[in-house]
Amino acid sequence: QVQLVESGGGLVQPGGSLRLSCAASGSIFSIYDMGWYRQAPGKQRELVATITSSGSTNYADSVKGRFIISRDNAKNTGYLQMDSLKPEDTAVYYCKINRRPPIVYWGQGTQVIVSS
Repeated sequence: QVQLVESGGGLVQPGGSLRLSCAASGSIFSIYDMGWYRQAPGKQRELVATITSSGSTNYADSVKGRFIISRDNAKNTGYLQMDSLKPEDTAVYYCKINRRPPIVYWGQGTQVIVSS
């Protein structure tokens, strides 16, 4: 059984930065693709960014140029560096890992609030 634990969320002013972490345990992290998703109040969960097991990345248009997804397989941890944060980035952020056949695991989420 894989467990994912997100951390790094919090309250930040517009224009500020946060780095989210997603620590995985219970399996070989390197064989999974990983993604960050977010869900704002009253909205559906949406994709923020993904990184494959080989390191290819993809971003939602709304975060391109501001967020960077990365991973450190030696530490079984994924990251989401978020810069130039905007109030509309306020949401609960979730990490997900997946691989075939499909096997999917989600973290419990971490709250990000962007407000002055």
